[in-house]
Amino acid sequence: MNITKDFTWEEMLYSHTAGMHNIINQPGKEERIAIEELVKRLLQPLRLAYGKPIRITSGYRCAQLNKRVGGVPSSQHVKGQAADCVIKGSASVLLGVLLVHKLPFDQAILYKKQNFLHLSLHPYNNRYQILFK
Repeated sequence: MNITKDFTWEEMLYSHTAGMHNIINQPGKEERIAIEELVKRLLQPLRLAYGKPIRITSGYRCAQLNKRVGGVPSSQHVKGQAADCVIKGSASVLLGVLLVHKLPFDQAILYKKQNFLHLSLHPYNNRYQILFK
């Protein structure tokens, strides 16, 4: 089922790790609302601005899954407010598109070596924080 034209619930909830360890990775009502906001206000506009597919490698994570993958307890993934994005080529291009188009975001963390961009959106107070790891 689609959240928007280019993003589905399946990709925002999918986790290979959850499947391997029989973890039920299902969001509650508040997390579902946050996921919809993340996709509609940030990911879909970014996809339209970029003009090419964006693959989500990690979206929502329940607390058990987050712990299993080594995420910090305060991770915005657990709240449905974050997604890790991969494109063909350098993820830094996606960061550039994000900034040029002045899209709303809380954190943009560019993982250079792993070549992905972590993006989050807070419902009220976005910090517009950019980090490089």
